[in-house]
Amino acid sequence: MIPRYSLPEMAELFSDEARFAKWLEIELLTVEAWSNLGVLPAHYGAAVRARAPRIDADFVARVAERERVTDHDVAAFVDITQEAIGAPEGSFIHHGLTSTDVVDTALSATLVASADLLILAASDLISALKRRALEHAKTPSLGRTHGMHAEPTTFGVKLALYCLQVDRDRTRLQRARAAIAVGKLSGAVGTYSNIDPAIEDYVCKAMGLTPVPATQVLSRDRHAEYLYACASVGATVEALATELRHLQRSEVAETEEPFGAGQKGSSAMPHKRNPITAERLVGMARVLRGYLVSGLEDVALWHERDISHSSVERIVLPDASLLAYYVMRRMTRLIDGLVVYSDRMRENLLVGSYGLVFSQPVLLALVASGCTRDQAYRIVQRDARAAFEARSPFRAVLESDAELIEALGKDQVAGVLDEAFDLERALRYTHRTIDALEEVKG
Repeated sequence: MIPRYSLPEMAELFSDEARFAKWLEIELLTVEAWSNLGVLPAHYGAAVRARAPRIDADFVARVAERERVTDHDVAAFVDITQEAIGAPEGSFIHHGLTSTDVVDTALSATLVASADLLILAASDLISALKRRALEHAKTPSLGRTHGMHAEPTTFGVKLALYCLQVDRDRTRLQRARAAIAVGKLSGAVGTYSNIDPAIEDYVCKAMGLTPVPATQVLSRDRHAEYLYACASVGATVEALATELRHLQRSEVAETEEPFGAGQKGSSAMPHKRNPITAERLVGMARVLRGYLVSGLEDVALWHERDISHSSVERIVLPDASLLAYYVMRRMTRLIDGLVVYSDRMRENLLVGSYGLVFSQPVLLALVASGCTRDQAYRIVQRDARAAFEARSPFRAVLESDAELIEALGKDQVAGVLDEAFDLERALRYTHRTIDALEEVKG
């Protein structure tokens, strides 16, 4: 992932140094386990740990140089590690193991740590959304369907629904963490032919993983599930970012991304304040979805093992983790600083819509008065169109409609329309969505 979208705490997990450090720990633990079993002298485990190489940039460079000869990264790593430790103890580094024992188990440990960061980021985003949802629980705004004015809602309800969705994403991340928190040290085709299962138990426990049956590789449906959780995060952030982009349009002007001192919205037009963060996050969701496709295609491997998945995972697993983390952190910052123009929301709702958002209660009142639904629908539809074309208040058009007056009764028109156009009545049950946040922990 390019540095622009890499936050340091996540990027560190996927560095060469971190990867080799996990490989080394697995190799050292394996020697310890052999010593504990009595297969190797008792002091070998302590000896290899005491003389283990320091994993730094120089070590990474030495492995890379050796790989140019071996054309095999694990073999190169083992060579350099054995050389640093020295014989005879160093000769038992990688004893009984195959490369994937080390690589897959280390990768699982890395993805568990990554999932922990993603879960924390999701929790912070949930907290931000919950706080703003409660803040605007009673802020009336337009509900829109097909991009058109529909009926009243509140801005708090909008944010609450996204909060609940991120909470579901967090649950998916937790499930993915559990699915990937596994390891295997069972040898070339997973039959323990050259290694005692007790070695696997010992190493996995020390790495915080659960040993599971495997071929030479861990089943890749686990990694696909992890990638789905990342892609789902992207989809949720995209949905929220798309909503905020629409609400920031000049014609709507109900919200605005935070705009820093010294920030420039356009190199040419000084008046511009563009929804650049939301647009960026929408773009990143597209990339995240693509990583999921790659992960699903990695599930089918030849027989007990091939490496068609390996090159893919070197790209998609780090990048998906980095992007999923980035989009949640940036969305949290956007929500925390979001400017909400509540007066503009009310204006768009009550004035900009000409009151057409109250058409359904008028329809229902006419049906209750004895009109057939089709007759009532045609009356309301006709008057709604007349109001829109004349740019006149919908209620005024209704009040002059002879057919409606006859249907409702002249003395009843004012009262019926008062109730139909009552904003508080329309929003009286929105608390049900807000109340659902009580069960959501940030």
